[in-house]
Amino acid sequence: MVSGSVKNEYMPDYVSPPGETLSEVLEDAGMSQAELARRTGRPNKTINEIIQGKAGITPETALQLERVFGIPARFWIAREQHYREALARQDENKQLAEQTKWLEQIPVSDMIHKGWIDSYNDEIQLLKAVLGFFGISSPDQWKSIWEYKPAFRQSLFAYADPVAVSVWLRKGQLESERIDCAKYDAGRFRENLQQIRALTVQPPAVFEPELRRLCSEAGVAVVFVPQLPNSRVSGATYWLNSDKALIQLSLRYKTNDHLWFTFFHEAGHIVLHGKRDVFLEDENRKSVEEKEASEYAANLLIPPADWDRFVRSVPAGRISKKAISDFAKEIGIAPGIVVGRLQHEKLIPYSHCNDLKVRLEWK
Repeated sequence: MVSGSVKNEYMPDYVSPPGETLSEVLEDAGMSQAELARRTGRPNKTINEIIQGKAGITPETALQLERVFGIPARFWIAREQHYREALARQDENKQLAEQTKWLEQIPVSDMIHKGWIDSYNDEIQLLKAVLGFFGISSPDQWKSIWEYKPAFRQSLFAYADPVAVSVWLRKGQLESERIDCAKYDAGRFRENLQQIRALTVQPPAVFEPELRRLCSEAGVAVVFVPQLPNSRVSGATYWLNSDKALIQLSLRYKTNDHLWFTFFHEAGHIVLHGKRDVFLEDENRKSVEEKEASEYAANLLIPPADWDRFVRSVPAGRISKKAISDFAKEIGIAPGIVVGRLQHEKLIPYSHCNDLKVRLEWK
């Protein structure tokens, strides 16, 4: 287990019922249970059951005890609430103890290493941390909320771990909650995408905050979340609600051409497709929607007329770095994006011109 901040929470196995406190108060006052019953108008049996922990202290009883002993009703009510909560936690821990095996499916070590959850030596507390991360009460809820999402039935999961993907997606949700967005405006988003295109020539310190700002003012939250082992997802798009969309990027391939194509591909889903689906991106991209989003990204980054002119102007198989750089400067995008397009269309080998790409790393 990777250790980060390791927490050990003391949870006593035994909690005393409020009746024990009442018994002590009776003893200090030199009062019998029968006398308390007469003073409160309660049956002897009720007082005895409260002291034995078989019956709870109701707000009405708490008020009566306040008048008899001068101890505020809120004390008795709080004592009862804490006791019932402790009993509920004991019952919950018994149930969770039978569910800790579920943790074997979760990339817990990676989550701790990335600081997404705290580390615990106790398995039950670790399970609670994972459940809290997902915002669910038990592993059963993970199945109903995550396992059966539409995207989880796509071909992506023929080679990706659905649990790892769900963890990655959930982290994106949590990050998006910290981003204030205007109500989604389709026209504004399309306009801002043109401004974002110009950011491809900028370094991360410049483009990242501007990218977030331009998207958020059009109703789209953008989050960068490192991929987890076996998640194999470059990006994702889905709607958090009817007014706020999310674009989540993993920086999986760590070069600027992949990052920008993935971003504009996700933007294409928002512009072209409905608000109900979850789109998870990988290198297969076989569906009609994926092809449409890819075409949208390619044409926005490099307009078709400009691309055709460039390809016709250079000798086949002898495209120079200078020609690539000059063309990229002319149309206002990073040269690495042109390299990526040329490689994808097999106009140059994947081993050529990679020094024109910018390699990106997580801080």
